[in-house]
Amino acid sequence: MAFTPLQDRVLVRRIEGEDKTKGGLIIPESAKEKPAEGEVVSVGAGARKDSGELIAPSVKAGDRVLFGKWSGTEVKVGGEDLLIMKESDILGIIS
Repeated sequence: MAFTPLQDRVLVRRIEGEDKTKGGLIIPESAKEKPAEGEVVSVGAGARKDSGELIAPSVKAGDRVLFGKWSGTEVKVGGEDLLIMKESDILGIIS
């Protein structure tokens, strides 16, 4: 990846949701919501305490994460649509 986030920021690729409901109905593109699940592509070095000590990030590249619906800023890196957000915007890691 040609982009590395700074400090406690994380670069995330959205994981697209299903095109069908559990009952088999096809969801049109206009009715789909943006997924709140993604894969971590790249992570910054971490935040710093007031004393200057580095706080290591909790997530790493390859983790599947859940984030808030309106979290992050959409960016285009290498022709791919990605999200850049603070680590605190991530709600949890999906195992």
